[in-house]
Amino acid sequence: MKFAWKHALLAAGLMLGLAGWGADRAAAAGTLTIAREQDSTTFDPAKTILAPDIWVLTQFYSTLVRSDITATKILPDLAESWTISPDGKTYTFKLRAAKFSDGSPVQASDVVFSLKRVRDMKDAPLRALFSPLDQAEAPDPATVVLTLKTPSPPFLATLAMFAASILPEKAVTAAGDKFGEQPVGSGAFVLREWRRGDTVVLERNPNFWEPGLPKLDRIEWKYVDNDNTRVLKLQAGEVDAATFIPWNQIKQLQADPKLNVQLDNSTRLDHILINHSHKPLDNKLVRQALNTAIDQKAIVDVVTSGFGTVANSFFPLNGVDYNPDNKNYAHDPAKAKAMLEQAGVKNLKLDFVIVAGDSSHEQIAVLVKDQLAKIGVELNIVKLEAGQQWDALVAGDYDLGIMWWLNDVSDPDEKAQFCVSGDPENRSYYTNYNNPEVSVLVQKAAVELDPAKRKEMYYKIQAIAKDDVHWIDLYYSPFRNASRSNVKGFVQDPLGRYALETASVE
Repeated sequence: MKFAWKHALLAAGLMLGLAGWGADRAAAAGTLTIAREQDSTTFDPAKTILAPDIWVLTQFYSTLVRSDITATKILPDLAESWTISPDGKTYTFKLRAAKFSDGSPVQASDVVFSLKRVRDMKDAPLRALFSPLDQAEAPDPATVVLTLKTPSPPFLATLAMFAASILPEKAVTAAGDKFGEQPVGSGAFVLREWRRGDTVVLERNPNFWEPGLPKLDRIEWKYVDNDNTRVLKLQAGEVDAATFIPWNQIKQLQADPKLNVQLDNSTRLDHILINHSHKPLDNKLVRQALNTAIDQKAIVDVVTSGFGTVANSFFPLNGVDYNPDNKNYAHDPAKAKAMLEQAGVKNLKLDFVIVAGDSSHEQIAVLVKDQLAKIGVELNIVKLEAGQQWDALVAGDYDLGIMWWLNDVSDPDEKAQFCVSGDPENRSYYTNYNNPEVSVLVQKAAVELDPAKRKEMYYKIQAIAKDDVHWIDLYYSPFRNASRSNVKGFVQDPLGRYALETASVE
């Protein structure tokens, strides 16, 4: 994951804009240009969990079913209809007549191939979510039959997530490891070009099954890692939209009649990862001391300009089975200092890995450094480019690190599985947290059919994880995007997907 902003593209774009403004603008009326904070790493849906990958690849892949714009209902996608057997173990899907972007038909065999692939791929970070799948069969080209090992309440929602994207078996087999760079899907757009560290270009998929969509002819995702630079380009009209608007500029941009600021509901949680494999962070008392020393309210007020909400759980705010009364840590430096003394820890020095140029990361780091200094902990702030920071977290080359999570499905199973289950592949979101009691609860909740019992399990998981300080929750926040006033439909659903097939530029 190497990213670098290329000035040459910007210069070329400015020259084109000056040479023939009227004609070029008319020709580009169906083009949406978006400045985003990170570049992609791969477009293979089975091999990533990074938002910069997901938010682009969901534009050119389809799934059997999909979430609606509120992320509360499951709707048909490639499957026109489906039935579930009375015992909850057999799902039968009837496919619509759809084509991949290369013109080949979407067949049941492609669905079987795609779902088995993500279930069986060793380096698929979300493969555990597909483990309930026992058999996948295609009795005819338009029928898919999925048989589960046991009933699984989250399974249908799992089929709506990006990792369950349906791929053409022939194209994947031919491309091999290169498929993530040469993707073929059945979504509204196709990948036309990917200049790493610079621009991803999507174009309308002429074979898209949904009549009248997409409205746009072209989407250009431009990598602009500096928050202020993205805003300046938006204000200057060099881009049509920008993601991750700095908190402290939201009110100013809201007052600009040429712009629209979108603060969409989200399942986002910003948090501090803790590497439990590094001593003395393997000591719960030490982790509790750090959490007690950190002032969440001060961070929310300073970093989010009050737009965020203090987080009390690793579950999303008001999400399914979120516990609003989950006990949180009160800010108490004196108590935190005493806890460190009780643990026998002195002169603790920790590396805090953040993304350079990310204004929120920079502010959080300064605040946390000051707060931990008051209990005798020295924080060394390590600033890395976004891809390098992610690589460091995955490799475990950190003590503390800023990260955020966004749900891909409405069901709580995904987050519980990935963040606290102790799965050896994702290592509880690369923290190496592993509490056997939590691991058992996560697996039991995944197959529990009684909603009340399932909720009770998830409440207990949230409580134990908070007591263990598996990581340090910071705040919940809305999505924060902005666009020019002539852009319509530039919104994100609570799971983060941009509904760009219905967006337009007037």
